[in-house]
Amino acid sequence: LQAKFQELEKEMDSILLETKTTEREIYLLDDAIEVTKHHCENLEAQVRALYSENLKLRHDVETVQREFEMTCARNNEYREKIKAHKHLFWEMESKMPVMIELAKKKAVVQELKTKKEELMPDLQNPEASVIKQVQEEITLLKREITTLKEYINQKTDLLEEEEKMHAKLRKEIEVHNKRYNAILKRLHCQLNKCHSNKRQWHWNIQQLEKKAAELRKCLGEAE
Repeated sequence: LQAKFQELEKEMDSILLETKTTEREIYLLDDAIEVTKHHCENLEAQVRALYSENLKLRHDVETVQREFEMTCARNNEYREKIKAHKHLFWEMESKMPVMIELAKKKAVVQELKTKKEELMPDLQNPEASVIKQVQEEITLLKREITTLKEYINQKTDLLEEEEKMHAKLRKEIEVHNKRYNAILKRLHCQLNKCHSNKRQWHWNIQQLEKKAAELRKCLGEAE
C-alpha cells in the first residue's frame, strides 16, 4: 500500500507540475492575446484615423473636381464667347468703312496699273503731267495700304495672344488632372493596405484564441 501511495503521490506531483506548466502557458497566451488585442485596438484606431483622413481627402478631391468642372464650364463659355467674338469681328471688319475703302483702293490701283500700261509710250517723258499725277496717286494708295496692313497685323497679334492664353489654360488643366489622379491612387493603396493588415490581425487573434481554448480543454481533462 505504501508503494502504491508513493506511486500515486508521484503521479499527483507529475500532474501538478504539468498543470502548473499548462497554466503558465495559458497565462502567457492570455498575456499575448491581451497584447495582440491592444495592438489591434491601436491599429484599428489608426485605421479609423486613416479612414477619416481618406474621407477628408475624398471630400477635398470632390471639391477640387467641382472647381475643375466649374473652371472647364467657364473655359467652354469663354471659348464660345471668343468664337462668337471672332465671327462678329470678321463680319464687322468686312463691313467696316476702312475695309470697303481698301477694296475700292485696290480696284483703283488695278485701274491705275492698266492706265500705266496704256501710257507706257509716254514714260520716256518724266515731266509729263499725267505721269506725275498717276505716280502721286500710286504713292498715296501705297501709304493707305500700308496703314491698313498695320491695322490688320495688330488684330492678328491680339488673336495670337488669345490663342497663347488658351494653350496656357489647357496646360494648367492637364497638370491639375495628373495631380488629382496621383492623390486618388495613393489613397486607394493606403486603404487596401489597411484592410489587408486588419484581416491578418483578426486571423492571428483567432489562432491564439483557438490555441488557448485547446489548452484550457487539456487543463480541464487533466483536472
